[in-house]
Amino acid sequence: MQFTSLVEKFLEFIKFEKGLSQNTIDAYRRDLTQYFNFLQQINKDIHTVSSEDITDFLWQLKKNNLKNNSIYRKTSCITQFHKFLIAEEITKNNPVEFISKPKLQRKLPQVLSYEEVEKILNFIPKKKFNDIRNKAMLEMLYATGMRVSELVNLKFNQLDLSNKYIRVIGKGNKERIVLLNSKSIQALKDWLEIRAKKFQKRLIPEYDQYVFLSKLGKPISRIDFWEQLKNYVKKVGISKNVSPHTLRHSFATHMLKYGADLRVVQELLGHSDISTTQIYTHIDKQHLKELHKKYHPRG
Repeated sequence: MQFTSLVEKFLEFIKFEKGLSQNTIDAYRRDLTQYFNFLQQINKDIHTVSSEDITDFLWQLKKNNLKNNSIYRKTSCITQFHKFLIAEEITKNNPVEFISKPKLQRKLPQVLSYEEVEKILNFIPKKKFNDIRNKAMLEMLYATGMRVSELVNLKFNQLDLSNKYIRVIGKGNKERIVLLNSKSIQALKDWLEIRAKKFQKRLIPEYDQYVFLSKLGKPISRIDFWEQLKNYVKKVGISKNVSPHTLRHSFATHMLKYGADLRVVQELLGHSDISTTQIYTHIDKQHLKELHKKYHPRG
């Protein structure tokens, strides 16, 4: 079987087995194509490649200044690919048995203080169509920790306002429950009221199920929403590079700061691995260090 056919067979397997996003699948395909090109250069294939060959490939990436996170992903991809080939009895060769992944570097994400979040949310006017919608979206992002992609694709059948929760469809079609607070519910009700008035006669049927719409009656794009958020941030005088995802980071950081259990925050964010959630504990420690340095007489 040709290498490209093996790759597609492998990608189809992990897509359904692990529920990976399309973006991850596409990245894996590029990684394996690059790996295959390397094997061709050294006259090796899946039956003859050795652990030393794979180490040389990874070292070559390192010399080309590829970031550790990208090398980590490529290593993981190659490892899973070879294990798949063995499990499917396509080959008995196991060149990844002693291959170790590089240390994963996690950058601390940008977060807003509680006061900065309040400053943005309290600034947004409540008269114009876009502002009322954006207010509801931002309140919901900060109340729930949803991803912006989850928010812009939110449909009415996912809402349960009487019980104050949303059924979110996250990465890999994994479902989770996130909770709404009183401010986000009120902002959402304000939006639904103006939405109903605006589109009562001319709403495009295929978009009727989406909660958040543009003035044209189509689902709002992530880019458009981001641009409008940047405008609010600029007007209130915050110099940080703020995106909708910053609200998700801020939600997690503030939850942990005020005593929420790490496992609960993991569940609310939809992280499959708790190590991903733990980064927010580092953010809080970093904040404490900055405060100590600023205010301690010998800091």
